[in-house]
Amino acid sequence: MLTTLKTSYTDTRAADLAWALGREPLPALAVLDLELSGARLQLRLLGASHQVLLEEDGRSCSETVACMPGSSTPLPLGVSKRVGEWEYEFAARVETLSHGSFAGRAQELLALVADHPNGLAGTFPGSPHAFTAMLAQRHEGQVRWRTWHAYPQEGQLVVTRTRIGARMPATL
Repeated sequence: MLTTLKTSYTDTRAADLAWALGREPLPALAVLDLELSGARLQLRLLGASHQVLLEEDGRSCSETVACMPGSSTPLPLGVSKRVGEWEYEFAARVETLSHGSFAGRAQELLALVADHPNGLAGTFPGSPHAFTAMLAQRHEGQVRWRTWHAYPQEGQLVVTRTRIGARMPATL
């Protein structure tokens, strides 16, 4: 699903993003409710990026990546921790692209997410390449999602990857 977000572009620098687990639902500009093999997932586009709410078997988790005034937790490169009975893993990276490469990558990502049944993307007024996009799936008993936060004025794309679920056995 692709939508135009009716708000100003609030977090205008990749460096302004912060990460948090366990926050209450924040006001959303667009929402996609999904049922993934027993897990209820809500993808939420905020005026300041994204929030994911997960419920399964009486357990819940929320992840927020956004410009959060007063937050003391900047966007980490990686997190691995237990959330109740679940294993939670988060990774983030920032890609810096040339203007032409950025426009092409933005179009490619928006096309991928817009037509996907488990995808939600929102573009911000003022730039066709200012967007936040999210894509979720269930794989091997885990719920996974990826997000992309575009900052065309900096030529930066923040990419996150999350997976949560039962502890996976170690592989050799």
